[in-house]
Amino acid sequence: MTDALLAPELLSRLERLQLRTGRRLAGQFSGDHRSRRHGSSLDFADYREYHPGDDFRRIDYNLYARLDQLLLKLYEAEEDITVRLLIDTSASMAAPEKLDTARRVAAAIGFVSLIRRDVVTVSTFPFRGPPPRFSGRAAAPALFDHLRSLEPDGPTEFAHAVSDLLGRRSAPGLTVVISDLLTPDWKQAIRRLPARGDQSAVVQIVDARDFSLDIAGDIDVVDAETGEVVPVSASPRDLQALAARVQEWHAEVAEHCRLSGVAHTLVALDDDLERVLFGSWRREGLVT
Repeated sequence: MTDALLAPELLSRLERLQLRTGRRLAGQFSGDHRSRRHGSSLDFADYREYHPGDDFRRIDYNLYARLDQLLLKLYEAEEDITVRLLIDTSASMAAPEKLDTARRVAAAIGFVSLIRRDVVTVSTFPFRGPPPRFSGRAAAPALFDHLRSLEPDGPTEFAHAVSDLLGRRSAPGLTVVISDLLTPDWKQAIRRLPARGDQSAVVQIVDARDFSLDIAGDIDVVDAETGEVVPVSASPRDLQALAARVQEWHAEVAEHCRLSGVAHTLVALDDDLERVLFGSWRREGLVT
């Protein structure tokens, strides 16, 4: 499978990952999500390529003898999990590459979910209609197409989006917010994320240009979402203070997430997505 959002080589490596939910779940693929059941209700579903570290007992050796290819048998259970992607598509995400980065992060998480036969929904804020639902590996192209169609516009209605999400009846699972968090209500929204008892995570998209003013003196700062113009007189000392405050804010977000029981990951526009996936996301417990 190829797609402009994610390189084919990365998609191949993503197949080795598995989302973690922090609770005992009955997953559709045997061995993908821990379950109280131990196979009595499992039915064959599909094959996928064997990767080092996979359970060798699930290799179909009859196919290996015929095709000279190592393939794993995948099995369905009675339940699955729902992975809810909540993506910030406000005007502040219009900065070059910011929404592109959010799309790629969502595509990576969604792809890992779909190849495990989990259900993926995509909600946005501002609200743009009921979230579409994707299920199964074959739905990956449709998910990628939907993510590419997202455009930035409007205010960052984060708290409202969380309330709407919590008000929708849905199976248990994982909620992942992808946002720059440039909204006054970010604390309230993050605090409410785990209200349903699901595992929750915030992927904070960071663009250094949001906080770095390289022109000192008297300037007009324009709010990307409201259009409000704020006159600012910035000295070199003010710019240094701004940079320090940004670092404090990032630490404050991380601490608030920790206290709320929400995983937190910073993703800068120039970050290597693969490094984030295989590095910090593992440390944060988002994937295994």
